[in-house]
Amino acid sequence: ARSVFNKIDKVDVSAALSSGSGTNYLLVGADNSIGSGEQREGVDGVRSDTIMVLRIDGGKAQMLSLNRDLWVTNPATGNQGRLNATYNQGPENLVRAVTQNFGIPIERYIEIDFGSFSGLVDSFGGIEVHFEHPSFDLASGLDVKEAGLVHLDGAQALAFVRSRHFTEVVDGQPRPEGGLPDVNRTMRQQTFLRAIMGKASSSRNPVKLLSAANTMSGGLRVDDDMSMLDAARFTWSMGRLDPQTVSLPVVPRTTSGGAAVLELRPGAEDVLAGFR
Repeated sequence: ARSVFNKIDKVDVSAALSSGSGTNYLLVGADNSIGSGEQREGVDGVRSDTIMVLRIDGGKAQMLSLNRDLWVTNPATGNQGRLNATYNQGPENLVRAVTQNFGIPIERYIEIDFGSFSGLVDSFGGIEVHFEHPSFDLASGLDVKEAGLVHLDGAQALAFVRSRHFTEVVDGQPRPEGGLPDVNRTMRQQTFLRAIMGKASSSRNPVKLLSAANTMSGGLRVDDDMSMLDAARFTWSMGRLDPQTVSLPVVPRTTSGGAAVLELRPGAEDVLAGFR
């Protein structure tokens, strides 16, 4: 276990970390792949594609998605822009952006490369996700031909997580997903995380668990203050707790420059208060 932990990259973000009641983990899903028509951005060409806060307090866990298109003030520049753009100045700046814009203290930082998801899922023999209708996404490669509880291998799980053009087949006709695409996608990502956490917690095979940890180590980065004991505590908590999904009330708007972004709407402060 120590050998695996020592393989994990440590990120210099300790100066931006802070603590409060309970423990808040900032979970960042980074994506090295670039699809058609997308521009590479971020540190070393990596995008902070998914941003979540996982709060563990008093034996309970809550998971809050912070949509990447949220309109915030960038601590490094003082300018306004999308939340995921604050990652361009590094993970430490992203942590500061979350704390300063939303009042959420971050005690631990965990960054996962989407590319490592596929191997992780396969190391547990796949995951099961419920689909109301047959679904597909030509861009991500998602192809689910039956409704109900569907077994996804690593490649299809990754396509599910990355899906931005999620389309259901209803009565034989394709029906593109309604609502806010970025909000819908974060809900799918939370579904995935709960599914993989459930797989990890149900496994009692030490060889399988060590294999999964070894698979993830190459695509994982954690804060430079995290010890092996901290990592073990996080893993233990995920094996015992079923995080409650919390939705952040947002509304779309267009900036003066014509950019389509998201901003908080009434009720958001009550949600954020639960993570402070």
